Amino acid sequence: MNFTRWSARLPGTQRRAAARTEHAVTPDRRGEGSVPAARAERLTEDPPGVPAVDELPVREVLDRIPALVALVHGPDHRVAYVNDAYAAAFGPRPLGEPACEALPELAELGLLPLLDQVLRSSRPRTVKSRRAPGGRSYTFTCTPVDVPGGTSRGVLVFAADVTDHAEAAERLRASEREQRRTAVTLQRSLLPQELEQPDDLRIAATYQPGGTEAAVGGDWYDVITLGGGRTALVIGDVMGRGVRAAAVMGQLRTAVRAYARLDLPPHEVLQLLDGLATEIDANQIATCVYAVHDPNEGRLVYASAGHLPILVRDENGSVLRADEPTGPPLGTGGWMHASGSVPLGPGSTAVLYTDGLVERRDADLDEGIAALESALAGATGTPQVVCDRLVRSAGVTAGHDDDVAVLVLQHPARTGPDGDLFRNAALELLGGVEAAPRARAFASGVLTSWRFPADLHDLGVLAASELVANSLQHGMPPMRLRLRRTDRRLIIEVTDGDDHLPRRRRAEPADEAGRGIAIVATIASNWGSRRTPGGGKAVWCEFALPRGAG
Repeated sequence: MNFTRWSARLPGTQRRAAARTEHAVTPDRRGEGSVPAARAERLTEDPPGVPAVDELPVREVLDRIPALVALVHGPDHRVAYVNDAYAAAFGPRPLGEPACEALPELAELGLLPLLDQVLRSSRPRTVKSRRAPGGRSYTFTCTPVDVPGGTSRGVLVFAADVTDHAEAAERLRASEREQRRTAVTLQRSLLPQELEQPDDLRIAATYQPGGTEAAVGGDWYDVITLGGGRTALVIGDVMGRGVRAAAVMGQLRTAVRAYARLDLPPHEVLQLLDGLATEIDANQIATCVYAVHDPNEGRLVYASAGHLPILVRDENGSVLRADEPTGPPLGTGGWMHASGSVPLGPGSTAVLYTDGLVERRDADLDEGIAALESALAGATGTPQVVCDRLVRSAGVTAGHDDDVAVLVLQHPARTGPDGDLFRNAALELLGGVEAAPRARAFASGVLTSWRFPADLHDLGVLAASELVANSLQHGMPPMRLRLRRTDRRLIIEVTDGDDHLPRRRRAEPADEAGRGIAIVATIASNWGSRRTPGGGKAVWCEFALPRGAG
């Protein structure tokens, strides 16, 4: 019989003796003959004070280890043993009783079904970091064992105290939650606290940050009244997460508002933003759509920097996707953006949105946009109702994994008394000495027909006369005078074929000209100018209407 296998069957003392005997007759491997028995005994003796493993008293070891140990057996998990650490943590436990009664802490932690699984599968199971009664946290490992002298099996429950680790992890999670709250607060503070409401549009917007497991992104939107009845609408998404993305978003939004005051075409605004985004952070890029609505044109002129297409539903319920033109995201540099346009007449609804509304990990982006188109085709009601319906149809919940921003605008079809408050009148001016008198007579007749008070009538006629005179002196044909009224203001605008923008200046006493714009700026609530497509310009002014005018 093999010596090793034979000796393994002996008790520990006899096995050591047998080992000494074996070494006593074992030839020396260096070729010097047999090793002396005394030397062999010295070589094979156990170190002093270290017993063989099979001589260690198991119960004494389990009683002394700091981990919690309990042994249960049988299908009802009767308690066979608990060590001192377990008794110190939860109190002494009666032996022989079912675990559901004797170990209530396991039942409270939901571990009794786990014991059943271990018995059925004969495989160990581990549950990490459960907070037990008393406030300590433990990781429980349940291992199947054979009970000597019996036919039933048992489960050894081993619980390691991980309270320090759990508390450190909770502190880390609390810190992350605080950082997220800070980012959400910053994000919301940088968004418009109240949307500007233009005369001709009805607008609603919503922003929803990602769930608690998702860092806040850089989604933003804005509505900017440009004057002269025109409105700029913006939506963008900084490609990043956390406070940094929110801070970059705030800088871009502020810049958009500043550039919008220049009343530039949409593609020129994006061109300026592109350069600024590179200066802010060369590693941070953003997508953006900048659009301008002019009620006189009945169109939405826009430019896109890598953003998702605007969707427009007309008065018949048909949805148009404004795919082109689209340039690269802001911050990439070296690209000339271009403007496009889509119809937005009375009765139309347009939707601007970020990718969190339509992008899903398990579906193609085009599928998400198509689903949004379908939802928009059937969405009716106020802009806020439409906004809420689109968010719900996209399945956006509080636990959504990305930020969502949606901007909905409607150009309502006005009829009846409401329609009477929105009127337009225009006169083509051919130039010459008769242009100014014709403009004054036209403005006077229109304002009289709109039943404006005498003082407002006179101010409107004076402003129209000065703007026409300025165009006659500094502009070139074709020229047009346009008057527009809304429920809140009177707008007077003159366009001509010269792109030189006027500026307000101080006229000297001897000057015969240079006072027209100063007069308009003094009597009007607001005034401005912009270049128009085709190389011309438009100069306009506004008067706030008193309540009940017209």
